[in-house]
Amino acid sequence: MQDRPQIALLIESSRGYGRGLLHGIADYVRAHGPWSVYLQRHSLYGLPPRWLRSWKGDGVIARVENEPLARAITARAVPFVDLRGRLLHMRMPTILTDDAAGARLAAEHLLERGFRHFAFCGFVGVTYSDVRARAFSKFLQGAGHDCNSYLPPARWRGGDTEKMEELGLVYERHLADWLVSLPKPVGVMACNDARGQQVLHACRDVGIAVPQELAVIGVDNDDVICELCDPPLSSVVPNTRMIGFQAAALLQRLMTGAPPPEEPVVVPPLGVVARRSTDILAFEDGSIAAAVRYIREHACEGITVEDVLTQVPLSACALERHFHRIFGHTPKAEIVRVQVERVKQLLCETKLSLKEISQKAGFRHPEYMSVVFKEKAGQTPGQFRSVAQLNMQSPRGAGESTRSGPCAG
Repeated sequence: MQDRPQIALLIESSRGYGRGLLHGIADYVRAHGPWSVYLQRHSLYGLPPRWLRSWKGDGVIARVENEPLARAITARAVPFVDLRGRLLHMRMPTILTDDAAGARLAAEHLLERGFRHFAFCGFVGVTYSDVRARAFSKFLQGAGHDCNSYLPPARWRGGDTEKMEELGLVYERHLADWLVSLPKPVGVMACNDARGQQVLHACRDVGIAVPQELAVIGVDNDDVICELCDPPLSSVVPNTRMIGFQAAALLQRLMTGAPPPEEPVVVPPLGVVARRSTDILAFEDGSIAAAVRYIREHACEGITVEDVLTQVPLSACALERHFHRIFGHTPKAEIVRVQVERVKQLLCETKLSLKEISQKAGFRHPEYMSVVFKEKAGQTPGQFRSVAQLNMQSPRGAGESTRSGPCAG
């Protein structure tokens, strides 16, 4: 290997996921390079580029969508890392987003908005979509809910994502009929943002109100797609920058003779970006919706359950009974949950002191905030902030997987 390794990147820049990976690789090169990087415009679904046949480099990082590309890379007899995970039977060193954790975040997001009917819309026969569908349904079943999954006719199943996205546009009427048949209101997880956009198109065509009748959350947080949707699409945020950084670190290790990991490395998502496609509280009881809205808007002002009771025509016992039935916890616990989520956000995104954070989150004393935070998050605020900074600024070496993203929840 040369002093300045020559590395080929076969990663599409047309999608938000690919752009995030490239940023993460660039982070690694700046910190641990230098590398001579070969980056050419590349389609996720394209065949191997001609130059790869005669390329004499030291390593490859790719999103391997098809076997011709996999064979072309392995023929170079150089270390490589796959960031797609579509051809796991070929046992390539692989780093992926944690699809099960992403599905859990999507389910929790819809549950918090009061939905009791759920559905999944993906591309049947496409690996990552099927994994997300199973994880979403399994999590909801554990919470006592069924999940209705979209099942197109057999001739529209399988193939790569690009083909499925094209078919989704051609056969949108079939999807629309399925959406009409779902019980309302319903929370829908789409396998990715492009599929989420198709769901929104179909809803508009048949007059389903979003998010009042049907709320939609996608995956990848491709800001271009999400912001162009009508209404803008909520989405699970994969930690693509971390994946790219870990991929580069793993490739560096492989180029120095280290063995590849035996199993794919998974990186948890960062959380959910909520936009208008899920901006609703879908509770049948208007009093409960009002109570939940009041808590989520004012919890960090130091409110109490007594304050909540002034906003709704319910007794303390009735309010607590409804909360236990819907959320499995008390109104007080919901206030604390919102406060803790605010503390997590401030720990991740600011350099404020614990005293300042406690004030902004509605806690009277930073000491009490720390006790509550440790009980709910399993870490002290300082430990949580350290992990967040480690993930956001100085990613871990490849080969490690983490259990929770820095701002997930």
